[in-house]
Amino acid sequence: MRKHWLLFTQTVTIALALLFIIHTLKPELLPNAARSGVVTLYESTLPEGIGKSTGTGLNVAAKNAMPAVVNIFTSTIVKAPANPFIDDPRFRFFFGDPGDDEPQNSSSLGSGVIVSPDGYILTNHHVVESADQIEVALADGRKAKAHVIGSDPETDIAVIKIELPGNLPAITFGHPEQAQVGDMVLAIGNPFGVGQTVTMGIISALKRDHLGLNTFESFIQTDAAINPGNSGGALVDTNGSLIGINSAIYSPNGGSLGIGFAIPANTAKSTMEQIIKQGSVTRGWIGAAVQELTPELAESFKLGDIKGVLITEIIRNSPAEQAGARRGDILTAIDEKPIESWSAMLETVASLPPGKIVIVKLMRDGAAISLKLKIGKRPKPRNR
Repeated sequence: MRKHWLLFTQTVTIALALLFIIHTLKPELLPNAARSGVVTLYESTLPEGIGKSTGTGLNVAAKNAMPAVVNIFTSTIVKAPANPFIDDPRFRFFFGDPGDDEPQNSSSLGSGVIVSPDGYILTNHHVVESADQIEVALADGRKAKAHVIGSDPETDIAVIKIELPGNLPAITFGHPEQAQVGDMVLAIGNPFGVGQTVTMGIISALKRDHLGLNTFESFIQTDAAINPGNSGGALVDTNGSLIGINSAIYSPNGGSLGIGFAIPANTAKSTMEQIIKQGSVTRGWIGAAVQELTPELAESFKLGDIKGVLITEIIRNSPAEQAGARRGDILTAIDEKPIESWSAMLETVASLPPGKIVIVKLMRDGAAISLKLKIGKRPKPRNR
């Protein structure tokens, strides 16, 4: 009996020793239940087509649009005083006039969108304003000098052109009038000069106005990251079609806070067509300043449910004065189109061709009147 017990204990001891050695040196030889600290992971097989274009992903939208988005580098020659004390009259008394100021170069950057194979590019007016030299860098690495065809500061749209052999990659225009809040968009541009960059977001709001950025405002608001250098770049839909020209951001420190604004592509397109055809944009004008009707003003004029805007100023010899409009009149319609806000009046009048005779409907002293008015040509804006 003792002999058998001794044999059993020796066998168990040897087995435990072998188990310890295997656990320490070769744990992979043990069953899963005996392992410690090892997690089994299940990895799915890679579906066929992943990593390749399927024709529906955002990578396709980016691929379609990116070749048409360019980087724009501008330089402006500015004159700086040859001596920092030149404006000090005592300095000039003792040392005289040192002569002409020394020219210096000031450079800036932005983005643009190729809209035709022959080299027309849409960008912002503020990107190329006062530029003495403009250089465009394409996504494929080519570079070319550009010249300004024309610009419109009231919408912040400019058209420039480059000359390169062959057909250039032109973007496809989308339909911003069909865009809805929540639609996914991509912003493409050259932020901070780091190179072409794509950011993603949604449309946060439509028809944003009263921002004080442009005279004519109906911005697409997006939370896609837009930073300095993105100005003039493309805002595209999930097909890679252009729905806006990135123009401005809301930021107290110059960085993106997810509040960016783009000019609708249909506005940019109509502006561009006029610039290419005639070198500038022609808009209608009546020569009257108006303000929104507050509930208090509407009550004081006893308008009831009538909507309109209050005429606060009439420019001398303007179409409005010649037609017989007066300060204090309530403007309710122009050319059969209801006018319920300052922006509606501005856009309606601007869309009318100079020389057209229209009917203007007013409320004066509680009575409705109609006047015939000949649309004038909107004066060029003063330099800001």
